[in-house]
Amino acid sequence: MNPETISSILVAASKAFETAMRKLNPFVLAAIRQELLIHLEPLTAARLFLAGVNANTMDKNAQTGLLRATDFLINAIKSFGSEEDLQASFISALRAGRKYCRAQEELFALCEFFPEINRHFLEDEVNIAPPENNIQSAQTGIFHIGANHGLHARGGYSLFIPDNYTPERAWPLIVALHGGYSHGKDFIWSWLRESRSSGYILFAPTSAAMTWSISDVERDAKLIAGHLEDVYLRVNIDRSRILLTGMSDGGTYALGLALSPGSIYRSIAPVACALAPVDFREARGKRICWIHGAQDWIFTAARAAYSCKELKQAGADIKLKFLPDLSHTYPREENDTILRWF
Repeated sequence: MNPETISSILVAASKAFETAMRKLNPFVLAAIRQELLIHLEPLTAARLFLAGVNANTMDKNAQTGLLRATDFLINAIKSFGSEEDLQASFISALRAGRKYCRAQEELFALCEFFPEINRHFLEDEVNIAPPENNIQSAQTGIFHIGANHGLHARGGYSLFIPDNYTPERAWPLIVALHGGYSHGKDFIWSWLRESRSSGYILFAPTSAAMTWSISDVERDAKLIAGHLEDVYLRVNIDRSRILLTGMSDGGTYALGLALSPGSIYRSIAPVACALAPVDFREARGKRICWIHGAQDWIFTAARAAYSCKELKQAGADIKLKFLPDLSHTYPREENDTILRWF
């Protein structure tokens, strides 16, 4: 076994886990788990090799990163849907998703070492070389910002600035809001590949509480606005090209935020969410691309269709797309649909 083989094993396991999360549905967890378990044997073999590598045969940073990513992926797969009770099993799958995100963070730092890993974080047909000389520019990359940098800290934000960023021009911005009980540090991976490939700054804030302040939009709105001021100081943003998107509670809150008086958001892409009480007078002139699963078991397709009808009648320019096989989870493949619409 060699480092390139290990990088292939890790990329294959990552793609399998991404597919598993796309299929996520409480009623098929056992079948999804079986599809993931086939990756345990090669991951375990990779870990054994990495643990015994001679210090002179591999860059120490590469070895450490591969080893940490391998451990996160092994733990994610082992814990995915591992409980007997259906509800507990579903929760275990969501928690496994957080471990998967930690693996992606470790892998992303290895783009400079392994072409296949670099390719993993790009869209098809896009070729962007990683930074040269093993030095990541201080201006680009992933940044996690907040008073408390702990993994479970609330109220901060994560920011991705593409490798080819230059302050000489203004860049479009994606504001991506996580679902309930999630975190910007995790949700940023739902958009990083597209952001890096298409040249978008990516901003993923974390709610102050365990979910967004849907019943009191202004509370988290102040938090996000303050973070955005920080982003504007750090990066040259084209303020006429800001996309607001979100999943589940994040989508619901995105709609509430965009339909608040004085909102700066004109283009909104909610995913797998519901429409909370809003001031429909604010809907006129807004552009909305709503993505929803026909199999969504939390927010029904009928509810989404009715909400879109109300928004259209109120003057919004709205597009609703149902995905026949989608449950209540994030359809990564629809990012391209959203960006082309935007």
